[in-house]
Amino acid sequence: MSNILTQNDIQHVDYKDIDLLKQFINPHGRIMSRKRTSLTAKQQRAVEAAVKRARFMALLPYIQK
Repeated sequence: MSNILTQNDIQHVDYKDIDLLKQFINPHGRIMSRKRTSLTAKQQRAVEAAVKRARFMALLPYIQK
């Protein structure tokens, strides 16, 4: 089973790429698990770090109502 990052040949997950990061966030604003995204452990850590950095920089909301 392939994942979004591997299919699109994305090597680096950037916190400024909001459209990409939104694919890994559920409707409530939480980061989706590896089971749902099919990411490797290394990719999941990179996505989590990028989402957290984007939230800190106010590019993504912490929660959604």
